[in-house]
Amino acid sequence: MSKLGRVLVAMSGGVDSSVAAVMLHEQGYEVIGITMKTWDYASSGSSSKETGCCSLDSINDARALAVSYGFPHYILDIREEFGNFVIDNFVEEYLAGRTPNPCVLCNTHIKWEALIKRANHLDCEFIATGHYANIREENNRKIISKGKDESKDQSYVLWGVSQANLSRTMLPLGKFHKSEIKQMAIDMGQVALAAKSESYEICFVPDNDYRAFLNNKVPGLAQQVAGGNFVLQDGTVLGQHKGYPFYTVGQRKGLEIALGEPMFVLDIQPDKNEVVLGKIGELEKQEAIVRGFNLVKYENILIPIDSLTKIRYKDKGTMSSIVQEADYMKVDFYSPVSGLAPGQSAVFYEGNDLIGGGIISKQ
Repeated sequence: MSKLGRVLVAMSGGVDSSVAAVMLHEQGYEVIGITMKTWDYASSGSSSKETGCCSLDSINDARALAVSYGFPHYILDIREEFGNFVIDNFVEEYLAGRTPNPCVLCNTHIKWEALIKRANHLDCEFIATGHYANIREENNRKIISKGKDESKDQSYVLWGVSQANLSRTMLPLGKFHKSEIKQMAIDMGQVALAAKSESYEICFVPDNDYRAFLNNKVPGLAQQVAGGNFVLQDGTVLGQHKGYPFYTVGQRKGLEIALGEPMFVLDIQPDKNEVVLGKIGELEKQEAIVRGFNLVKYENILIPIDSLTKIRYKDKGTMSSIVQEADYMKVDFYSPVSGLAPGQSAVFYEGNDLIGGGIISKQ
């Protein structure tokens, strides 16, 4: 075994994880590559060509790279546990009138746990991924901070990773810009790899059409939920919608109702099969309850502290006060935020450091 140790690298077949694996290999780590098969489009009823981390081409690309550098590569089929947990949760959340974030759930409960389990089996001291973020140790805690390339920073989706798993995690790309990683791939002779397009879709939702996906997973859903009402906050009926699971808080486009002025989804009420609409100003809120939280930088937050709180992945964030209250985090925003969607992640930052995060709740 290498003096630096053995590391299990999650290889999706894309440029980021491939360069991460080669980088660690060239630094002298004993690298073992692993590609996780989480999903196949055939099970979704899609006729689209498979793309992204779950495709056969991507698995073959990862294996070919490992072979060319002389380190082992394995395929780990986790479709059953992925489907039972991530996809079932995805469907259940929409049916409950919430907007889920499956990538966070997958990282927290599936990918990291699967990697650690297989790392133990292969006597790997560390695991590594191609996420753009950094990890350091401070005050006996592993702290995640933003990647150098803020346009690619992925710390937002890592808020749920436990301290135990972070203590064995390496993120080699955190100190680089995406352009540098692509150049490294070219310098490695992997021109095609550097030119690969990136997918920003949810891996198991073909063509990013979550409505069609829900209809496929729940036969007859559209007929069951069609005909409910669009209403104002005072209960005034505006018209009929196509089914409450097919809308998200903050949505403006695709409502297919003409009211003479822009209207937005303010709330979704599954028990009444109603979708509440209102003007842009009615979307604004100044507080949030965040449940299922995980703290990364601190063990607890028993007195209020300042935080830049992001309520979506691409959100620039809003300064707020956060404090731990029993089994939830209370967030008081210093200025109104728009489109606070139950089910999405609220993620807390102190400078570049990730304080932690959780799931936005209705109450």
